[in-house]
Amino acid sequence: MIVEKVLYTAKGRTTGSWKDIFMKHSLLRLVFVTLLAAQAAPNAAWAQVQVAPPIPGVIGKVQSFTGSSLDVQTPSGVVHIDVKQPLITYKKVPSDLSHVTSASYVGVASTEQADGKEVAKEIIIFPAELRGTAEGSVLTDPPGATTHSRMTNGSVSRPAVSHSRMTNGTVQKGSGTTLVVQYQDGSKTISVPANVPVTQVASEQVTFADGDVVYAATEKLPDGTLATDKILLIAAAASPNTKQ
Repeated sequence: MIVEKVLYTAKGRTTGSWKDIFMKHSLLRLVFVTLLAAQAAPNAAWAQVQVAPPIPGVIGKVQSFTGSSLDVQTPSGVVHIDVKQPLITYKKVPSDLSHVTSASYVGVASTEQADGKEVAKEIIIFPAELRGTAEGSVLTDPPGATTHSRMTNGSVSRPAVSHSRMTNGTVQKGSGTTLVVQYQDGSKTISVPANVPVTQVASEQVTFADGDVVYAATEKLPDGTLATDKILLIAAAASPNTKQ
């Protein structure tokens, strides 16, 4: 069964109940700033920043994985994805702000402060081949929540002023401790604390297990099926002795 309503971005829109996954898995709220509507800044000062085309994808828990197929459990149902070879697998590795450059595409998890500014809680740096992953910006807290957490993907620049928010995109360095993340319909300014955690998505050998939370970059084939040759491990399945 192919359920296409899950995190399949097209023309800047993301459909399906992907927020449910963020609500139930705190790590995702910091990691995937990752999967939302597309946007791009009109500011001429950022003309040199190239906004990446959105990459469609599916996020959820692995139900089964073979060398030729991946079944992902999502809030909308099970999505079957054909696996193409050679398959490239990814996971997060420790990094730091020095690796956030003007050529970077990043994801930034942020929380809105009382004054309306957003402060980064984590920054994820994506490799060039995943540029455009889940481009856009979205609130990840449920309605009525007292906090205002956001995930945003896009092209990032660093201005001289300070604001904050959760954002993914291409990064451009500037002065101060702020990043402006640009996506296809706009941008977000994010205040970056000195001790903010930074991770980098790196190509690593990964053995997927049932229950792992993954993101698969997908393409739709002429017959309507989804296929992938790039899968990112977001969070490994909890062991029986580990509380989720």
